[in-house]
Amino acid sequence: MLIDTGKLRLNVLDEGPRGAPAVLMSHSLAASVEMWEPQAAALRDEFRVLRYDTRGHGASEAPDGAYSLPMLCADVIALLDALAIERVHFVGLSLGGMTAMGLALEHRTRLASITAACCTAQTPEAGVALWDERIAVARAQGMTALVEATLGRWFTPAMLDTRTAEIAAVRRMILNTPVTGYIGCCEALKGLAYRDHLQSVEVPALFIAGREDAAVPLAAMQDMHGRVAGSRYVELPGAHLANLECAAAFNAALLEFLRAQD
Repeated sequence: MLIDTGKLRLNVLDEGPRGAPAVLMSHSLAASVEMWEPQAAALRDEFRVLRYDTRGHGASEAPDGAYSLPMLCADVIALLDALAIERVHFVGLSLGGMTAMGLALEHRTRLASITAACCTAQTPEAGVALWDERIAVARAQGMTALVEATLGRWFTPAMLDTRTAEIAAVRRMILNTPVTGYIGCCEALKGLAYRDHLQSVEVPALFIAGREDAAVPLAAMQDMHGRVAGSRYVELPGAHLANLECAAAFNAALLEFLRAQD
């Protein structure tokens, strides 16, 4: 369903018992709510599970112009307000994980916990140039020119070779991402600078890393865990979209953490 937050319309899937603790899931760049289907299936009998398409993605609105991480965090708060939800367990991967950290730093009273998977807290100078390159390709050639390289970063060769139906579904998500939304979120990632502030995070936090992740080094995930007092850290034998490649292990770690917060 489309929810008008007063800022823009966001596509939301809302499943599970209304009186249960709420879990809000935020996907990666160039993905959509579909990315979280294995987790929603595992959680929705026990939790109220909400998945939303980030601005510029899926069926949500895709305004022109550069986005920012504070803007993406403000979208989340506006969505919670529109749904009359006071606090959530926020689960994010990649761009969604970065959004989780921004929320923990700026909107902690709206959070019961955060889970930040396969993400980093800082874009280095060299990374800014990388995002500029991808923006240029998207603007000139569309998402088709980015899809195969993106799949190669997101999954191990074994998954690419053997789990073709799942890869085809992810390929469709990437291709269906509006160019304006992809570019807007790439601009947001250029300004990522949370690392030196993570010691201020006070909400319960789980970090989930993929050992074969070509997009986020394990050292970055371990560093974030070390900066957030009392946080938990789990490594899975997958790549960037570890929630899909290692769904059962991802679900087990997430459920154990969420249940411990009650």
